[in-house]
Amino acid sequence: MMEEEECGLGKSCARSEPVAAAQSAGSPGETPAVTAESPELANHSSKCVFCRIAAHQDPGTELLHCENEDLVCFKDIKPAAPHHYLVVPKKHFENCRYLKKDHIELIENMVTVGKAILERNNFTDFANTRMGFHVSPFCSIAHLHLHVLAPADQLSFMSRLVYRVNSYWFITADYLIERLRT
Repeated sequence: MMEEEECGLGKSCARSEPVAAAQSAGSPGETPAVTAESPELANHSSKCVFCRIAAHQDPGTELLHCENEDLVCFKDIKPAAPHHYLVVPKKHFENCRYLKKDHIELIENMVTVGKAILERNNFTDFANTRMGFHVSPFCSIAHLHLHVLAPADQLSFMSRLVYRVNSYWFITADYLIERLRT
């Protein structure tokens, strides 16, 4: 059974409902961690595992070289392919449903980092990759992260279902960018 973690958003990391304005307000004199209009955290939450990783506070996770100072990259702990990496923004976004048109550059940068990490690991057949996001409520961690999988033709039967292109639970980065543009 998955343990739920508090993300500093007034709810569990395993949930994905927007935070109500009443929940985001702290006690008098405290600065709220988040506004009702935005699920972004002003600072990283020490209780969100990806925020801890992005802040170099998880010694068990090896960060891979990333040329973008706003992102971190590391191997997935349950790899579905020989190359399975996660590209994570340092800034906390709960999931891709909270993104807007002005976040297109963030997604494009995440894809660029994903391709760069594959190249550094001697994989350049980008036609045989899968890059995308799980859609709420199918996110195991409530912090935006891009799955970079390669070679896609080596995904197991179950992994082909879990990472099924543009399904109800998983969308490609290209599909997300196109949705954000409209």
